[in-house]
Amino acid sequence: MNSDTPNPSPPAPNLQRRFGLLQATALNMTNMIGVGPFITIPTLMSALGGPQSMLGWVVAILITIPDGMIWSELGAALPGSGGSYRYLRESFGRETWGRLMAFLFIWQFILSGPLEIASGYIGFSQYLGYVWPDLASHRWLQVAVAATVGLLNVVLLYRQITTIGKITVSLWIGTLLTTGMVIFTGAAHFDAKLAFDFPPNAFSFSIGFLLGLGAASRIGIYDYLGYYDVCYIGDEVKEPGRVIPRSILISVAGVAVIYLTMNLSIIGVISWRSFVPAESNPNANYVVSLFMERLYGRQVASIFTALVLWTAFGSVFALLLGYSRIPFAAAQDGYFFKVFGRLHPTKHFPHVSLVVMGLIAILCCAFSLQTVIDGLLTTRILVQFVGQIFAVILLRRHAPDLHRPYRIWFYPLPCLIALVGWLFAFLTAGKEPILYGLGSLAMGVGFFFVWSWRTQRWPFAEDRSAA
Repeated sequence: MNSDTPNPSPPAPNLQRRFGLLQATALNMTNMIGVGPFITIPTLMSALGGPQSMLGWVVAILITIPDGMIWSELGAALPGSGGSYRYLRESFGRETWGRLMAFLFIWQFILSGPLEIASGYIGFSQYLGYVWPDLASHRWLQVAVAATVGLLNVVLLYRQITTIGKITVSLWIGTLLTTGMVIFTGAAHFDAKLAFDFPPNAFSFSIGFLLGLGAASRIGIYDYLGYYDVCYIGDEVKEPGRVIPRSILISVAGVAVIYLTMNLSIIGVISWRSFVPAESNPNANYVVSLFMERLYGRQVASIFTALVLWTAFGSVFALLLGYSRIPFAAAQDGYFFKVFGRLHPTKHFPHVSLVVMGLIAILCCAFSLQTVIDGLLTTRILVQFVGQIFAVILLRRHAPDLHRPYRIWFYPLPCLIALVGWLFAFLTAGKEPILYGLGSLAMGVGFFFVWSWRTQRWPFAEDRSAA
């Protein structure tokens, strides 16, 4: 054998397509349910001061179903890591307006993604207060607990996607078990008079009612967020043209049923008046545990609280998994720092992006839960959700022959419904959240033009056609 013959170099690391329909649906639903509905029920009921606040769930589902169709068409036609980043870039023009939209998405994502992950850590820490009462009176101890959960999340995700698929399904089973216990227990003890105990003039239409409905809708939207999580790991999904749309639509429909029945089950056992208003009532942090305590006692409620914490952790696990792929995809295409585009040499996952996003989310645990929710929604609506509505329209116009395994049903009506819904949620958010959303967008535009000017790229690229 010739000793001068070079040894063949090992194959370059690449992402592996291992997520099927079961794993993809588990990822979405685990992300969607999480701790949100367990800690936001009192806040939701406080929005309109009674059971009529559940109209917020209805408005939220009227927004998320057509929006899920938009994600499904884009995800099936343009499967790949990065999700919205890829859709906006390709639809608006890769080297022109698509550069701006892709940059703005990464910009708002750096602000909103870790906030959403941190909301799960904060909720976990708050709910732990039911079994650790002293936790509620020590603010920085709550922050330390949330940060510890965030660190554990990074450690568990620091591995191959094959193992992650199994962990995701396990967390999903725990999530379904937890919500199922609430629904069936509530149904067995349901009191319709308690559940539909409307206050006087509950449905009198006014500006105040409209603003309250907007607040309830944003809480509902926050709890539904995650139905599209599979789109962020498109390069790791088997048969993405089939799996992505089905997992999204199954997740939205399944979670809608779970949320509505779970809320009715709770307020059919515990009067909403006992935890509203949420801001001044300590019971609001553990309402589902109190629900179980009333029926079965403190010991059973403590065991159930452990299941709620399991569900909360499953959500942040799914979030960080999907969100860590976004800076990775942008870096691979030259739209973000190159270091984020590195894959682990043996485990084949974007380890740098995972660690950085995980650490930023841990730092965000210092904020309050309400601040986190308001910030992430107003930052995200204009660029990501509204931007994708126009992205799917532009893609149909400019690439009519693109293979689309899934097409939006009754197009373009769902696009119009989603647009009206997202604008309603944004415009009823209040002065400060709206200014935060517009201000962060304006800053992103400014940074984009400075970056483009310094690198001599669109719209400052030199015209070389005359050379």
